[in-house]
Amino acid sequence: MSQPAATKTRISGTAPPSVPVGKRPKYNRRELLTAALLLLPSMAIFAVFNFYPLFQSIYLSLHANDILGLPTRFVGMDQYIEFFSNPELRRITVVTAVFVVMTALPSVVIGIFLALTLQARIRGVNVFRTLMSTPFGFSAAATAVVFAVFFNPAVGVFNGILRMMGMDSVGWLTNPTFALPSLAMVCVWGNIGYTLLVASAGLQNIPDELYEAARLDGAGRWTVIRQVVLPLLTPTIFFLIVIMTINSLQTFGEIHILTGGGPNGATTTLVYGIYQTAFAYGGSNYGLASVQAVVLLVVVTAATWLQFRVLQRKVFYG
Repeated sequence: MSQPAATKTRISGTAPPSVPVGKRPKYNRRELLTAALLLLPSMAIFAVFNFYPLFQSIYLSLHANDILGLPTRFVGMDQYIEFFSNPELRRITVVTAVFVVMTALPSVVIGIFLALTLQARIRGVNVFRTLMSTPFGFSAAATAVVFAVFFNPAVGVFNGILRMMGMDSVGWLTNPTFALPSLAMVCVWGNIGYTLLVASAGLQNIPDELYEAARLDGAGRWTVIRQVVLPLLTPTIFFLIVIMTINSLQTFGEIHILTGGGPNGATTTLVYGIYQTAFAYGGSNYGLASVQAVVLLVVVTAATWLQFRVLQRKVFYG
């Protein structure tokens, strides 16, 4: 009596014929329909809150508008030329770049430093970790209100310390020289909780065996950090730099509450410039504001792309 083909295949040890390499599997209509229905809610949300505003901004940037902000006639690239030829708008772009450098890098460096410091196995270290990560729980509005009291020229904490040291008071938010650094300091404080938590999570993924092996080889604490910890922490550092850069480019609440873009535009960034052009002081120049929004989108995309091109080469995924 002959054996079935499947039994012969199992006995002989030969595998059944496989799908040719490179040939895409076929899906039936029911599977495709089910997948489309599952994706439909997410795609609808993206379309309403992401894609539509994006295309609407591009459309408005190519049209002039009336006093109510409604598009009237097609002007093409005229408003883009106005943006790049306007010295005030170019200055806003420079202020944005300086603000990003003053907030993104310190936020990452301080967060990693605190995470490394709080890795020490001492009594009560969890209390310090909780306290250091507290800023993550504050909203931008709450942070700005608290620091507005600290920066107050008459009764503020910072000027009180300066007077105790025999120094003159400083207009932290009213002096163009100090306004942007003061604002950056507020944003850095608000970012530290997040960068600390992410850096601490990255440190937890480094095996203890590597620390022990480095110490057995006679490596000191700084050598362990430089040769073992930081290379293995590069994926986390790369992630934080990208996220903090995007976050700095989108900062609005602290600027609006503390300085309103002043003094004399010293703290007006691209995001706040969009608000001023489209909404503040009865303005309704949606076309020029949309140009600034498109430029901001290009800046965010270019900065992220550049960071991936330059920094990702130095990331160690080991």
